[in-house]
Formats: sequence, C-alpha cells, structure tokens
Amino acid sequence: MKAALANRLWLFTSRKAAKDFHQASQNVAETQAGILRNYLTKNENTSYLKTKLPITNYQSLPLTTYEDYLPYIDRIANGEQDILTRDPVQLFELSSGSTSASKMIPYTRTLKREFGFGLSAWIHDLYTHHPALMAGPAYWSISPLTSGPRRTPAGIPIGFEEDSAYLGSFGSVIESSLMAVPNFVKHIQDVDDFRYVTLLYLLRCEDLRLISVWNPTFLTLLLAPFETWWDSLLKDIADGTITPPNQSPIPNSQFPNKPRSRTLSKITPTNYPSIWQHLSLISCWADGASEPYAKELQSHFPNVTIQPKGLLATEAFISFPLTGYDGGALAVTSHYFEFLAENGDIFLAHQLEKEKKYSVIVTTGGGLYRYQLNDIVEVTDFYNQIPCVKFIGKADKVSDFFGEKLNEQFVAGVLKELFAKHNLNPTFYMLAPDDTPPFHYTLYIELAGNSTTQLSDHLTTELDNSLRTNFHYDYCRKLGQLAETQTVQVKDGGAAYIRACQGRGQKLGDIKPSVLQRSTGWGDVFKS
Repeated sequence: MKAALANRLWLFTSRKAAKDFHQASQNVAETQAGILRNYLTKNENTSYLKTKLPITNYQSLPLTTYEDYLPYIDRIANGEQDILTRDPVQLFELSSGSTSASKMIPYTRTLKREFGFGLSAWIHDLYTHHPALMAGPAYWSISPLTSGPRRTPAGIPIGFEEDSAYLGSFGSVIESSLMAVPNFVKHIQDVDDFRYVTLLYLLRCEDLRLISVWNPTFLTLLLAPFETWWDSLLKDIADGTITPPNQSPIPNSQFPNKPRSRTLSKITPTNYPSIWQHLSLISCWADGASEPYAKELQSHFPNVTIQPKGLLATEAFISFPLTGYDGGALAVTSHYFEFLAENGDIFLAHQLEKEKKYSVIVTTGGGLYRYQLNDIVEVTDFYNQIPCVKFIGKADKVSDFFGEKLNEQFVAGVLKELFAKHNLNPTFYMLAPDDTPPFHYTLYIELAGNSTTQLSDHLTTELDNSLRTNFHYDYCRKLGQLAETQTVQVKDGGAAYIRACQGRGQKLGDIKPSVLQRSTGWGDVFKS
C-alpha cells in the first residue's frame, strides 16, 4: 500500500512536465528558441559568454568538447562564481569513459531541474500506459561507491551522495517508499557483497513490479550467482539476517519472513518469472551495441516487457521512451539541441528528417554551450513535431594506430551482416586491436550458452575482407602494417568485459557495451 500511494503521488506530480512536453510537441521551434534565449539572457555576464560577445548568431559560437571547459571548471572548483552560469554549481558529477579519465560535469539547480523535466514526462507516460507498475515497489539500480566522499578545494561535492538526488525534491520519498533495494547498499564496496545484499532485498520483494537498469548485462550478471548463494539467501530471508560472503553480518531492520523463504525453496533459482510473478517491465539500454544483451535478458524474462531506455548522458537528458513510438522522444523541454549531419551541416530539432543520422550537440543549464556529445542517433519516428531517435554509436569511437581509421558504426554494420549471413546470434562480441606481433585486430565472440560450436573458417577471412572495404584499413593491410584479423571464442565475455572496465575505475552503471575498442591488451582479459 505504501508503494502504491507513493507511485500515485509521483504520477500526480509528473503531470505538469507531461503537459508541458505535449504542448511543446505542437511547436518545437518556439520551445527550443525560448530555452536558448533564457540561457543567453541569464548567463550573458558569465566569464565564458563575455569572451564570445556580441552573439549575433548562436551558431557562430564554436562547437565545444570537454577539454574546452577545463580552465573554467578549475576556476569553479577553486570557488570562483559566475564562470559558466550565474546559477551556482552545487556539485560536480563524474562521467567516465572506457578510454579516458573521468570528467567533472558541473551540476546547477537548473540542470537538475532539466533532468527532472525529462524524467517526469517519462514516468507519466510509463505509469499511464502500464498502471500495474504503480501497485508495487521497483528496483532502480545503484552503483557501489568505489571511494568515500570527495570535494574540490572550495568544498564543492564531487558526485551525488545519494542516487535519489537525481530525482529532485521527490527523491527521498521515492527512496523510502518505492525502492526494493535501500540506498545504503551502494556503500558496500566489495562487489560480491554488494551483489549478495542486492539480491537478498530483491528476493524479499515478492511484489516487485519494475526493474530499471542501464546496461542489460548489469542485471544478467547480478542474477548469475543465484544458484551459488541460493541456500544462504533463503536462510537470511527466513531469519531476517544479512550475511554477505566476504564481510561480517550487516545490522538489519527487516523482519524474518519464513513464508517467503519456504515459497522460494520450491522454485528453481533460474526461474525468474516464478520468483517475481508481478514483474511486468524492465527498462534498460537496448539500442546499438546493447541490442544483443537486451535480447538475452528477454530470454530470461519471456513475459516481461523490455522497454529500451532513452539516451541519457551525465551531461544531458537527451531522450526518453514513449509508449507506441519507435525510439526515444527528444527531451525538447530540457535543453537546447542542435544536430550535426554527416555532410557537416547543422540542424535544429524541428528540422530533422526521418531515417537520417545526426551527431547530438547540446546546450544546458549546467553551463555547457554547443557541447558535442559525439552520440550518433537516427531519427525513427515523430511525436507530433518532436523527433524520436535511436542511439547508433559514438562519433568519436575510432581506432587508428597506423591510419586505418576504423569507426564503430562501420564495424557494427560489418559484424551485423556477417552474423546474419552465418546465422549467428552471439551474446557477446567485440573487435579490438591486438599488438601481439604482427599487429592485427581480433574479434572476441561468445555464442549463446557458452556454445563450443566452432565458427566457420571463412568467418575470419570474410571479416577481414569486409573491413578492407574501408579504404584506410585496406591501405594499412597492403602496406603490411596490419595482419589479417583473428577470431577468438570466449566464455563469460560480458562478465570479463565488465570486470575489466571496473578495474579501470568505471562505475557499473556507466559501463556500456562496445562493438569496437581502441585499446590493446584485451586478450589477457578474456583468457579463461
């Protein structure tokens, strides 16, 4: 009852954002122009914009990357005001990538509100079309903290203390009333203990209705130890205790639940539909490189709706799913958007065309101006005038050791065609450079169920020939700078990939599947 009332309250408080979004869909150009005017008027006296005055045409300002903001972020971190925005920076949120150091993204009250606009519009659509979700709790994935609280020299926090801070003023109510797994779990730094306690709370939650994770492999790997820990988990449920495998028992306010433990004892640990009979929707990435992992997740939950997440970055809220529409609706009430076409032309949100691909450029209330996210999207649908988009890949994901210039989108297309030709449905695959002499690229691939089926001898040669349709790659092959590609079958590839990314300092929630890597050394990662 507590969760149901809180969900209804959340639906009610989301109505205004949903209404504003619908109204904006009738006139996207005017909505976006108003957002830009507000940014420029409010922040015209900041250090950043003062250097750009007079601004007669916004597109005359340079496109930017994170490196352009480093001196400004250093000044903010040291306590200076009115640098990127007049709105004070409340905290820096860390954004990590698989090939670069963490970036510190400034969060202002305005930026947090902008994230809230998109989240509320999504929640309103979700609950309206899936009312059963409101009847019980949800699991919103949290990432374990890898270090204690941090602050800049001026005392500005680095990172959200609680995940519910993303949800605005309603966040504390959501956390206390709706969450199947309490937020304290994120402070468990041992990964096995983190997973154990998370699974314990999820098993206790008989009425679980919704699971929201980022990477679908996060959930797959989270559930993987069930069989190993099953007896211990059921005992903890029966006794009301928490006894993770690698640390002392954790004080627990939960009551013993022997009936739930007895019910679960009659269920096979991998029979997820019987464990959570009321679970009806899983929200996760399902586009681009995440597509095969979302399909694998669907096989474990055959009667549960898998809803592809929209496109979100630490820097901006870009799109969210709308029931009945293909792709995520652009969050036109959140930020100001521009789009870079393949030919170099720049378009505004109301100028996009279906089936065309663009790279996203965003201006936000956090002080990023014409910021290139390097996310490639394809327009798949329209909600009135609002374009709906799907994530395709990263524009800046290019592997280039000798001038071969392999782009992730190109590689993804090559692999998709090869897999279709050979009737393969891999659960994990990734192409990576290998500096084992002679230098070459290796396709690491895992077939469903850790199959030992040998791949066709022709697959590797066909892969290399397909890559050679790229002029630069072909030239490097002709010069002998690159040897022919190799193919390596792996087991538990997704798990090994995530462990490697964690070892490089990435949060679990930030780890995205990658079709193409730009770093070497992956052979050691996938050794059995």
